[in-house]
Amino acid sequence: MLFEDTYFTIAKPAEGLYKDKGSKFIAYSFPVSAEEEIKKHLSDLRKQHHSARHHCYAYRLGADKLIYRSNDDGEPSGTAGKPILGQINSKDLTDVLIVVVRYFGGTLLGVSGLINAYKQAAIDVINNATIIEKIVTELFEIKFDYLQMNDVMKIIKDENLEIKSQNFELNCSLVFSVRKNNSLKVQEMFSKIKCSTSPLNP
Repeated sequence: MLFEDTYFTIAKPAEGLYKDKGSKFIAYSFPVSAEEEIKKHLSDLRKQHHSARHHCYAYRLGADKLIYRSNDDGEPSGTAGKPILGQINSKDLTDVLIVVVRYFGGTLLGVSGLINAYKQAAIDVINNATIIEKIVTELFEIKFDYLQMNDVMKIIKDENLEIKSQNFELNCSLVFSVRKNNSLKVQEMFSKIKCSTSPLNP
């Protein structure tokens, strides 16, 4: 069975807005790939909106979508982070952070009102974002003799492999990336021309 080797994320940051009874919910979405990036975006937004009452957020990371978190930042439990994460999940996005900054308008919205507000703000920012599909790739190194160059380059070209680095001396080596679902096939093709490939950690 083939792996699911594509995923959806956003191309660039976007903004959204939802208003209810004087409260403003300003939503921001960011493409992210590591928790360090998330901390920086949160820190920047806290400085930018230092007078806002809440900075609630949710994120999901990785092509396997196994790393995720939501945070209510002082709002009643489950009323902010979870509705935001729910929208990330409903659009099947990953490698994305959504932060909703709330300016309190003086009127309490109640639990259902808060859940709806954070949900609508998240929907708006996702609608304003550019969603893109990415392919999961794997890196391999191949070592070969200079006389095998033509055979190797033919496979590279035919299989549309992306060369990351190359060294064409007496003992040649080349690092390439391949779509995950094609990696076994490509390894077999290289083994047929007596070339060894070894996986690299990205």
